[in-house]
Amino acid sequence: MKKVLVLGATSAIAQATVRLLAARGASLYLTSRNAENLDAVTKDAATRGAAKVASQVVDLNDFDSHEALVEAAYTALDGLDGVVLAHGVLGDQAEAQRSWTATEAVLRTNFLSAVSLLTVLANRFEAQKAGTLVVISSVAGDRGRQSNYVYGASKGALNVFLQGLRNRLAKSNVAVVTVKPGFVDTPMTAHLPKNKLFASPEKVARGLLSAADSRKNEVYVPGIWALIMLIIRTIPETVFKRMKL
Repeated sequence: MKKVLVLGATSAIAQATVRLLAARGASLYLTSRNAENLDAVTKDAATRGAAKVASQVVDLNDFDSHEALVEAAYTALDGLDGVVLAHGVLGDQAEAQRSWTATEAVLRTNFLSAVSLLTVLANRFEAQKAGTLVVISSVAGDRGRQSNYVYGASKGALNVFLQGLRNRLAKSNVAVVTVKPGFVDTPMTAHLPKNKLFASPEKVARGLLSAADSRKNEVYVPGIWALIMLIIRTIPETVFKRMKL
C-alpha cells in the first residue's frame, strides 16, 4: 500500500500503523474527529518519511460526508491503493442493556458507518480493479458473550459484511483483509485489568501490515487468538450460556 486512507487515524492501533506506513515512504490521508490529536499524528508522520501527508477532521458517523471524504482523499493523493479502517468504540455494555440509544450508538459507529464507507470505497476499488481494504474488527465478533455482546454484535455483523464484500471483490483484484485483535493495551481498554494476553498497539500494527502485504483474508493478532477463539466457538451453547465470559 503506497497511497493509503486511514480512517480513525488517532486511535492507538491506527497511530502505530501510520508510523510504520510513514517509515515505508507511503503517502497518507488521515482522518479523525479530534483536530488536535490529528494534527499531532499528521506532523509526526511527515517527520518519519511519509511521501505526502494530508488530513481531514471529520465525524465518520456523518454518513452524508463519506462520498466527499473519499473523493478528497483520491484528489489529495492522486489516487488510492489502500485503506485502513480503524475507527470504533467499545461502548458501555451495562448502559446498552438499559438503553437502545446507547446500543444504537455502538452499532452506528462500529458497523453502519463502516458499511457506508466501505460501500463507497469498494465501488471505487472495483472500478480500478486494484486495492487493499484493511478493516480492524475484533475477536469479540466471533461469539456473543454476556460481558460485551453489543460490541461483539457490531463486530460480528461487520465480519459477515466483510466476508460478502471479499467474495464480491475477489474477481476485481481487490483484497479485503479482516484484522481481529484480541485484548490491546489502548486508552479504550484502560479500565480493564491487564494480563499476558494484552498486546501493544505496535504489535497489532505490525500484524496488520503483514496481513495487508500478503493480502490475507482474515488474521488474528496476536496469532494465539486463533486458537483461543477456536476453543471458544466449539463450546456447546448449553454449556456456554452458563459461563461468565
